[in-house]
Amino acid sequence: MEPVPLQDFVRALDPETLPRVLRVCSGVYFEGSIYEISGNECCLSTGDLIKVTQVRLQKVVCENPRTSQTMELPCNFQGYFTPLNTPQSYETLEELVSATTQSSKQLPTCFMSTHRIVTEGRVVTEDQLLMLEAVVMHLGIRCARCVLGLEGQQVILHLPLSQKGPFRKWEPSAPRTLLQVLQDPALKDLVLTCPTLPWHSLILRPQYEIQAIMHMRRTIVKIPSTLEVDVEDVTASSQHVHFIKPLLLSEVLARQGPFPLSTEILEVPERRPIFLSPWLGSLQKGQRLCIYGLASPPWRVLASSKGRKVPRHFLVSGAYQGKLRRRPREFPTAYDLLGAFQPGQPLRVVATKDCEGEREENPEFTSLAVGDRLEVLGSGQAHGAQGNDLDVLVCQRLSDQAGEDEEEECEEEAESPERVLLPLHFPGSFVEEMSDSRRYSLADLTAQFSLPCEVKVVAKDSRHPTDPLTSFLGLRLEEKITEPFLVVSLDSEPGMCFEIPPRWLDLTVVEAKGQPDWPEGSLPMATVEELTDTFYYRLRKLPACEIQAPPPRPPKSQGLSKQRRHSTQEGGVKSSQVLGLQQHALLPKPKAKTLPKFTKDGSSTYRKIPAHRKGHRPAKPQRQDPDDDEHDYEEILEHFQKTI
Repeated sequence: MEPVPLQDFVRALDPETLPRVLRVCSGVYFEGSIYEISGNECCLSTGDLIKVTQVRLQKVVCENPRTSQTMELPCNFQGYFTPLNTPQSYETLEELVSATTQSSKQLPTCFMSTHRIVTEGRVVTEDQLLMLEAVVMHLGIRCARCVLGLEGQQVILHLPLSQKGPFRKWEPSAPRTLLQVLQDPALKDLVLTCPTLPWHSLILRPQYEIQAIMHMRRTIVKIPSTLEVDVEDVTASSQHVHFIKPLLLSEVLARQGPFPLSTEILEVPERRPIFLSPWLGSLQKGQRLCIYGLASPPWRVLASSKGRKVPRHFLVSGAYQGKLRRRPREFPTAYDLLGAFQPGQPLRVVATKDCEGEREENPEFTSLAVGDRLEVLGSGQAHGAQGNDLDVLVCQRLSDQAGEDEEEECEEEAESPERVLLPLHFPGSFVEEMSDSRRYSLADLTAQFSLPCEVKVVAKDSRHPTDPLTSFLGLRLEEKITEPFLVVSLDSEPGMCFEIPPRWLDLTVVEAKGQPDWPEGSLPMATVEELTDTFYYRLRKLPACEIQAPPPRPPKSQGLSKQRRHSTQEGGVKSSQVLGLQQHALLPKPKAKTLPKFTKDGSSTYRKIPAHRKGHRPAKPQRQDPDDDEHDYEEILEHFQKTI
């Protein structure tokens, strides 16, 4: 087959003969190095092979042959078309008359000229229909007597038989639909007429979209038929040609088999590494991989090391077989305690620093000292100083003693337990109280306890000889992530498998020849992967890793506003007194083991919280000698800080 323009090939193509293999004989390159525009191919190189699988009509452009104006017709256009000329053309009127008299049809006959005719002071345009009635002598010249219809009138014209054309006969035919006209090769580029369109004559120029397969292309290539490229049909000589179709790991995951699948890497995405694993450097172009299927179970746990200045982050597979032991959790605020509390599971903690309760906000807000033991009961609400409701954590104070002493006081505490209310923004510091020495598997631990959770790996995974988790004093299991992974091994090292997440490491591969065998026994797995810091924080942004909303802001203190209102009622406060308070605020604060407690009368005294005794709560603060003003400045300092 000789090379033809792509548009001509598509118009003459029979859809029943698809697929067809084409070779590009003269390529086309779009300026600007754009590979495709709006999903359509715009660059083809000479020698490229294209396997056409489908041809779809996109639109039809209707052109006026007189004015070159165009309009687009929808593919479902309902009008009917009639051809105004036939493919046979005649160079002169004499040839037209001779062909007509020799055929079975006699005069009169209708015809059109493809060029303008100027005769007898009139101009006959190329889109006007003439009826040839007879051949007569006019002014001594053999002429064709023709009838021209103009606005309901008939004008007789005498055209010499030597008049040059070309001319085309017009034969009335049955009206045809748009698709019928486009499917008839004999009507290609003929002048048509349609009563529903504003132009008397028109030419239809269809535009098609070609869907094809090309070498090393993952998706179906869409090529517009208007692309100025010549092609040659080489279907007969290309039966042995195999078009290589690249695959993404995400596509392998979506089609779910068949496994195992032997592949070869074509491209590695250029981005920052996600794992700090030795096998990551082996993922290069040309490396052969064996994909064994979907990893099970599909969930993993995000973990971070504790006890080091720079924490390390890991993604631990649900198939991890190491043994873990729980460690006490640390909670910086009461809000964190509420997030870790689960109904039906007791949560007991010990305060690790002294914290003063906001009694000016609510008298029930309790102060805590180092060593106070609490049991979390749940959430609640309390009235604030402004009359609004505040979210609080409801706790129960436990005895400071343990063992036998605690058993002796069980009945006493059961009769009158002391309730402790802590606002959620309470800046305390707590550590979990536990005596759990059991060894858990990762699956059991995540099923029985909520995350985050503090653990210590006491036995490494026997299938992971270099298990790094046993070297840390503790691990914080932060979040459970469900994401499909593919089990993969290098062709050069089939004895060790690892898991690749296609969502974050989507390699481009191609199926390789040969079917790999399943290894004997269970697949040796690397169940722990160390993460880069960048990828770790990227994981923490996932919806599954989003922690609860931040704790509420502490309510604004009303002490300063009340003081201003009180001062206004008394006639105001001198500026020197305010300056004096500001100067006292800059004085150094003496250190004390416990927080001071002030009475409402504003005396310049402070106290130390006495040591707790068995069965007794801290006593009320006792006033010291008012004459002792050794630390008078401290009361002013503390009171002023509380008011601002």
